[in-house]
Amino acid sequence: MRIVNLIENTEGVRGCTAAHGLSFYIETGKHKLLVDLGPSEETLENAKKLGIDLDAVDMVILSHGHYDHSGGILSFAQMNQHAYIYMQRLAAGNYYSDDGEREGQDRYRYIGIDKEIAGLPQVKLLDGDQVIDEEISVFVMDEPAIKRPFSNSRLKEKVDDSYIQDEFRHEQYVVVTEGNRKILISGCAHNGILNILGEYERKYGFQPDAVISGFHLMKKSGYTDDEITEIIDTAKRLKEYRTTFYTCHCTGVKAYESMRCIMGNQLRYVHSGEEIRLKYQKSVQEERRGQFMKWHKFFAWATVICFIITMMTGYEKK
Repeated sequence: MRIVNLIENTEGVRGCTAAHGLSFYIETGKHKLLVDLGPSEETLENAKKLGIDLDAVDMVILSHGHYDHSGGILSFAQMNQHAYIYMQRLAAGNYYSDDGEREGQDRYRYIGIDKEIAGLPQVKLLDGDQVIDEEISVFVMDEPAIKRPFSNSRLKEKVDDSYIQDEFRHEQYVVVTEGNRKILISGCAHNGILNILGEYERKYGFQPDAVISGFHLMKKSGYTDDEITEIIDTAKRLKEYRTTFYTCHCTGVKAYESMRCIMGNQLRYVHSGEEIRLKYQKSVQEERRGQFMKWHKFFAWATVICFIITMMTGYEKK
């Protein structure tokens, strides 16, 4: 499996543009797909610089309905008309950022996708979980068990003439299967990475082997004590997993550095243009199977030894 970050907020590979947004190029045994397409055509330009043939892409998955993940879709759809584009139907909604009272400017700023995207002939509108094939599936979040990240408070959905809190029903998560391994990919984890992992475990039965996701913990101004506590608590909870985490984009460098201090090499940052090299590691199922076989052998040998001792003891008595 090959995974390349085509664009995100920080500089990585020389010559690749860094911009507020996200896009991943993924090669599996059967597919060449994109998860999100960044904020603009710069995503496509980065792909070209990295030698990635976007005409060979056969699938695009939009993680949620924000411009910084969908800005390159219309340009991509013009150059590649055969790749299906999977998005939740609700991702075409009216999503805004509450930027507060600003002199001479609107308080609410539209941050949703270009309205033309949903009408593209190659778009597949989804209503919840979807198994695409044996390699690729997507799922959505039921009601979160714990509160969403603090940075979501300014993100709204416009319903009629009112701006209400966005509940991110338009967010979906990608599961890529490679043999016995499963990779979970999220765009911004607006519903909270811990909630998403809990939902994944309920639906798939075990922990993912790797997670690639922004954690949406970034702030332009300083963090409050409560927000710092939330970041630290999240890192401590993630450290309990046997999963390797790759993050970027909306996590924010400061939050990442704080989490890295707790999680160590279990958490890694992926910059614009960089490739994720997943070292082969045993999947959860393989580890469980290995533990089972180890104990099976132990009990088998123990049974044999007990039998031999019993036979020898009986022989000596005779």
